[in-house]
Amino acid sequence: MSNSNEADPGRGAERSSMARMVESGSRFTSSHGIYLGRRSTKLHVALYRRTNGRIGGRFPAFPDARILLLDHVGARTGIHRTSPVMYHADGDSFAIAGSKAGQPTHPAWFHNLKANPDTTIRIGADVHPVRARVATEAERNRLWPNFVEAFPSYDFFQHNAGSRTIPIVILMPRR
Repeated sequence: MSNSNEADPGRGAERSSMARMVESGSRFTSSHGIYLGRRSTKLHVALYRRTNGRIGGRFPAFPDARILLLDHVGARTGIHRTSPVMYHADGDSFAIAGSKAGQPTHPAWFHNLKANPDTTIRIGADVHPVRARVATEAERNRLWPNFVEAFPSYDFFQHNAGSRTIPIVILMPRR
């Protein structure tokens, strides 16, 4: 991750303090079994949509941790849902990690995408039709460091998840 201390030492130091605070809070909630996803998702999605991603499009204090809105259909319920998820662009595809902040189970969207892989994502104001598939082990090994670089808590999440390997899902464009 780039360090902006060289360009503006005051701003870089401030961002670093904020980044440490955000990461510390993330680790605290994860290690205590507190998953804020359901509680904060509706507000996050509403702000993202209303501002075309200007609010909610990046993780605070981590400029490389970009967020998209993932549409998915409940595997059992058929209910349409939207989840904000950090992503990494990979060529013309996008990769997302099913971390669930290091909890012992996969996020609901992961199960929903396996059952209903054709969906849409929103990045800023742009909506993209995509088809989801679970990354191969080789793809996961190649992509995982990108997630850790953008948001270092991913390593903590993997450790906290115990025997559960956090999956990476590839979202390929549908034409």
